[in-house]
Amino acid sequence: MIKKIDLVYNLALEGKRIDDSILIELLELDSASKEASYLGEKARELAGKVAGNKGKIWASIGIDYQTCPMNCDFCSFGEEWNLFEGRHEWTDEEVVEQVEKYVSEGASWITLRTTQYYGIDRLNVLAEKVRKEVPGDYGLVANTGEFGKLKAKEMKDAGIDTVYHTLRLGEGKDTKFNIEDRLATLSSVSDADLDLAYLVEPIGPEHSNEEIVKIFKTGLDHGAVLTGAMARVLIKGTPLEDKGELSPERLAQIIAVTRLGAGTNAPDICVHPPGRQAMEWGANVVVVETGAVPRAEKECCGDWDKFDSKKARKWFEEAGYDLESK
Repeated sequence: MIKKIDLVYNLALEGKRIDDSILIELLELDSASKEASYLGEKARELAGKVAGNKGKIWASIGIDYQTCPMNCDFCSFGEEWNLFEGRHEWTDEEVVEQVEKYVSEGASWITLRTTQYYGIDRLNVLAEKVRKEVPGDYGLVANTGEFGKLKAKEMKDAGIDTVYHTLRLGEGKDTKFNIEDRLATLSSVSDADLDLAYLVEPIGPEHSNEEIVKIFKTGLDHGAVLTGAMARVLIKGTPLEDKGELSPERLAQIIAVTRLGAGTNAPDICVHPPGRQAMEWGANVVVVETGAVPRAEKECCGDWDKFDSKKARKWFEEAGYDLESK
């Protein structure tokens, strides 16, 4: 197995596609084994080379806090779960102020996250305002609902350069979304020359290695330049509450496999929720977020899970990543 991991490492460094069967085999390792530890070491070594050893912060602002009739089984916003009442939207001025804060703290990306009911046109107006009022060398990301080629082009014209979108685990079963609609949106992103950020998510203990690899490869097939893994967060009162959560060790293992599987094609690998072992096993991107967060039972008035830019920078330094001084 050690020799096989070395082989996969070399293929990844050359930008070669790794067979599904090999990625599945790596995911089948006991996450506490010496082979898994070696896998993590090689993934971290690869991160140093293909990502320039740069640790990066992905900052996300949940703009509209409201219940959603789509009722995804893992999301706290589902109206059937009745976890909260009312609706709240951030004003443009509040968003700009938060963006200024995140940019000053060294965020590499700023994500404007909305429900699909916020509207692409409104999102584009907000993006233009953010670009105008907050200068800086940062990526502006849209994380919203489904859209076609025309809206994708309008998003790019508004100053958005990256879209976060995925085909999620359990799509069409744990969600009410149509798989073909999700895939069409992914195609619209690449057609508009927007960068695609795509995590394998939301992963729970019940998801098979085959499912994980299939969803991961779907992102690569659509040209994702940032990928990685997001573990499902247990929300009491949602249908998947009893399924439990991944262990930090298992999440780190999945991150290591996505790092090797992505190779040079997607140099940035993100882990969410943030985990120290996952960073030591190849993740060079972590997320700080605020506002409407589908992993929270109420609106976040500060940083979700008390994870802020300061803590992110500290963890990156401890994992040996380079960071710009702030």
